Amino acid sequence: MTYSHLDPAMQNRVSWNAGRTVGTKRPLAQKQIWAIRFFLDREERLRDRAMIIQRKTGRPVHFEVTADTRSSLATWLVRRGGTIDDFVFPSRIRSGQPMSTRQYARLVDEWVTAVGLRREYYGTHSMQRTKAAMIYRTTGNLRAVQILPGHSKIENTVRYLGVDVEDALVLAERIEI
Repeated sequence: MTYSHLDPAMQNRVSWNAGRTVGTKRPLAQKQIWAIRFFLDREERLRDRAMIIQRKTGRPVHFEVTADTRSSLATWLVRRGGTIDDFVFPSRIRSGQPMSTRQYARLVDEWVTAVGLRREYYGTHSMQRTKAAMIYRTTGNLRAVQILPGHSKIENTVRYLGVDVEDALVLAERIEI
């Protein structure tokens, strides 16, 4: 439904996204990931060291848990206490519930701000997209990247990575024939 520009009620109305950065958030660079890790270690923020997996399609997404992540997770579980049936990252507010996506988004905002980045440019999806973007930049293999987030169509992966004609030309220049 659209509104007429002649409607007096609409004259001073500000759009919901005025002044906001909308659309796909940037992936983080490797040095930015290390800066966030350093910040979390220095501040002893063990609870915040998490890898969140979204299951929009209902299918599990394959991922690796690095030695660094395993170590942080083990330390966090010891500090958290509780039983095997408790959520790994429980809510601070609602007892017996997991951390909300909004809570996670606030943490990511805090992390990127703490390392000197603008929070408008990065979000929870930045954390997800970072490794996929790094693999694509290194190999140029869209199919390999498609498997990581569990995309059923290659077009979704292209949109997810923000691949454009310039990327294709850079990859083509690497190969001499």
